[in-house]
Amino acid sequence: MHLVTMKSAGRAVPGALVGDEVLDLIAGAAVLPSARELAGSVRGILEQGAGALDLIRRLTDEAAGGAAERLREIGALRPRTTATLLAPIPDPAMILSCGANYREHLREMKTEVPDQPLSFTKSIAAIIGDGAPIVLPKSNPDMVDWEGEFSAVIGRPCHCVGAAEALDYVAGYTLVNDVSARDWVAPVFASKGIMGAIFAWELNLLGKQFPTFCPMGPVLATRDEIPDPDDVDLKTTLNGEVVQAANTNDLVFNVAALIAHYSRFYRFQPGDVITTGSPAGVGYGRRPQKFMRAGDQIAVHAAGIGTLANPVTNAVE
Repeated sequence: MHLVTMKSAGRAVPGALVGDEVLDLIAGAAVLPSARELAGSVRGILEQGAGALDLIRRLTDEAAGGAAERLREIGALRPRTTATLLAPIPDPAMILSCGANYREHLREMKTEVPDQPLSFTKSIAAIIGDGAPIVLPKSNPDMVDWEGEFSAVIGRPCHCVGAAEALDYVAGYTLVNDVSARDWVAPVFASKGIMGAIFAWELNLLGKQFPTFCPMGPVLATRDEIPDPDDVDLKTTLNGEVVQAANTNDLVFNVAALIAHYSRFYRFQPGDVITTGSPAGVGYGRRPQKFMRAGDQIAVHAAGIGTLANPVTNAVE
């Protein structure tokens, strides 16, 4: 099953894909009364638990069957091509972004394999959905890089769980482009002394927080759509050219290991997003280096999830 957040009547509402169409779960309640039991957001639905997801499965079956024509008549079932999809979880309580986690990416960045996972939090205010523009910041427009990342979405409260049970706490998976202004990466590697290293690393992380620097989507694919998160092909294209191509089997720490490690410290909540890191092929690691420019189109794809595509624009003067 594929859950979405869509724009309907000027507001964000939860939905689900039905073939090539999108079911508005709020408007659809006029035809499918049991939809009234659902929360008004994807995050809220996850908080309701497994029963809510089972209900949506039944509703999508009805929408694909006898209820389809009436749903289309009231605009609750519409072609996906005409729907505006926002990030599937536009309001997570947390985005935990893991870095330095693909072996080939560590090689291109000339970085040692870490002994334990490394992470930072990404600004929720940076989230945008599929099709929304990535805006090059006026202050730092020249080294804006892509990082297509396979990401897990937590489905129920999770604290101090082991790797063997960690995936039981996952609702599903989505894609995140951890867009990064790379101006401060070189100082990170060249910094001297502990305080210099800390300052340079903080600047590097601040370069990931600009508005629009967290494209997410296009859908939340429930766990049954991706039975093995350790074997997912991931691809990023820039203007149609493949710039990243990897499989999650190259992860140093897989989804289960990341959840087990970080749940020792965090109490994850439904809707929290954990990105797993960028594969090799980032612009900074290329020779010559290559970065996004206004007019570009960047897209991240994974089987079972689909394609997260965003245009790149300059900031409005």
